[in-house]
Amino acid sequence: MVDMNVHSKDGEKIGQIQLSDDLFNGAINKHIVHQIVKRYLAEKRRGTASTKEKGEVSGGGKKPWRQKGTGRARAGSNRSPLWVGGGVIFGPEPRDYGYSIPKKMRLVALKSVLSDKAKEDNIIILDKLEIENGKTKDIIHMLDNLHIVNDKVLIVIDKEDEMIKRAVRNLQKALVITANKINVYDVLNYQKVIITKNALQIIEEVFAK
Repeated sequence: MVDMNVHSKDGEKIGQIQLSDDLFNGAINKHIVHQIVKRYLAEKRRGTASTKEKGEVSGGGKKPWRQKGTGRARAGSNRSPLWVGGGVIFGPEPRDYGYSIPKKMRLVALKSVLSDKAKEDNIIILDKLEIENGKTKDIIHMLDNLHIVNDKVLIVIDKEDEMIKRAVRNLQKALVITANKINVYDVLNYQKVIITKNALQIIEEVFAK
């Protein structure tokens, strides 16, 4: 088991806790982590590129000129892709770039990034986090006490808390999520990860063996 200090909001060490080896002391599979990040970014893509085909372009109700006798090529519609302003052949259509990855692979990736953070001493266990008035200065004060100044920080709490979200949303380098929404991309994207004891219990219940 991995032993880790538990801190108060004031930065004091108030005890120790044992973390699951399965989640926080496992092997790091960089290849699977890469696959999961690729899939996450693909799902974030906005597949809104769109063009109109021949049948979607306005106009074209009348044959531009008669079939024979003009010396010009036959034309049935000014909506033809050959005409300026006509339809587009095989143009892009709105689409979803996401694709599925097996649940076991997603779990291996999450365990890999959590283990990497723990080994690099970039996980901080917090006894509890309570913000009564939703003031950003309270979060800044807590981060100062935990000696987190310039690093991007991910704060993981056990359940939705509007006051905590309100206090964090004005900080460009901080993000708060609930334990059930923890994911590979966010853990990788933030240098420090603060996890409350209640959130840690949920993570271990859900993701550990």
